[in-house]
Amino acid sequence: MAGATGHCLPRFTDTESMKTITTVPISRHSLHNTTFHYRYQSCSLSMNGCQGDSPLRVGTIQSRTLAPVPSPALAMDRLNSAISELKSNPPPSTSGIIRLQVPIQEQIEAIDWLHAQQHLLPRCFFSARSQQNVSNSFLEYTNGNGYTSITHNLVSVAGVGCAVFFRHLHPFSYNDWRSIKRFLSRECPLIRAYGAIRFDARANISSEWEDFGSFYFMVPQVEFDELEESSMLAVTVAWDDALSWTWEKAIHTLEFTMRQVSSKVVLLRKEVSRTFILSNNHSPCKTHWNLAVKRALQIINQSSTPLIKVVLARSSRVVTATDIDPMTWLACLKQVEGENAYQFCLQPPDAPAFIGNTPEQLFHRKWLNISSEALAGTRARGRSTAMDLQIEHDLLSRFILLLQTH
Repeated sequence: MAGATGHCLPRFTDTESMKTITTVPISRHSLHNTTFHYRYQSCSLSMNGCQGDSPLRVGTIQSRTLAPVPSPALAMDRLNSAISELKSNPPPSTSGIIRLQVPIQEQIEAIDWLHAQQHLLPRCFFSARSQQNVSNSFLEYTNGNGYTSITHNLVSVAGVGCAVFFRHLHPFSYNDWRSIKRFLSRECPLIRAYGAIRFDARANISSEWEDFGSFYFMVPQVEFDELEESSMLAVTVAWDDALSWTWEKAIHTLEFTMRQVSSKVVLLRKEVSRTFILSNNHSPCKTHWNLAVKRALQIINQSSTPLIKVVLARSSRVVTATDIDPMTWLACLKQVEGENAYQFCLQPPDAPAFIGNTPEQLFHRKWLNISSEALAGTRARGRSTAMDLQIEHDLLSRFILLLQTH
């Protein structure tokens, strides 16, 4: 990851009543953050939900659960049959989103399924921390009555193709949130938009981030959910005549993607093959980095400065003799630090893979409750209300400077 172009990773799950947002930060001091350039095959094009201006929810939002099956291959067969039936009986509305899902009576790792689809883009992967270590709101999902399922919590989610995506060059705004919100519903909690937002949308975008825009979210066309005791394979079709993306186009692209999806899942070998490093460049270089550190220490040691902390960012570019599969790299991180961290991968069409591993959740909001685990800029509570107010004033009056050197 380029240090000057930080991203945070939210997951939007619903709309009016639940108002739940989970945001995982890209933390420069605790995250393995990498972009990979690799050769892939893109799924069919989709619609950009940000191109419309309608504030109204799409006409149809449905989730349909089919009978459970013992294997991914049988789940694929059942979904293909359901798609054919859906194609023969199209919904009457001019806009909508429908999810078809098949429970699989076997727990299969989502990252293994995604690795089997290694030639398909776009793709995404999100994995939460172990529930043994923390109560994790990322894993929770509710039914239409607001009941939270405990037995079948989500462990990891992998997806390929886009039923609908949301991307723009301008900073993420309320109108963009409304565009995403149109396709989500409390009654269909597993229809979710996964993606990333730039921390500083005003900064210049470096070349490796151009295809992400200021933000990029996707509702996967084909999704594999790893649950605590089982799995689930799902497909999602979205359409909106107002965005020139008709039902016929949407169902055709879903069929095209399904023909490329592999039902054969092989355990991913969680080790990266040895390779030669052809070049290794850092920006800033070691000399300029040392100068930046000295400059920061000089400023901190000045008696008149309010500065007490400096965060230095550096970008590294490593070119190897052979391609490194980003999913294999991510699986290695998951194996070493997976229980105590979130893993993610996000890769739009014609873009590098963005992977990471972070232990912190920036914030989670449900209704009017907000919780945060971010350590930077936090202090322990005082023993009295007066001490709390003093700590609050102290935090607000201090400065954290991000020095960007070139």
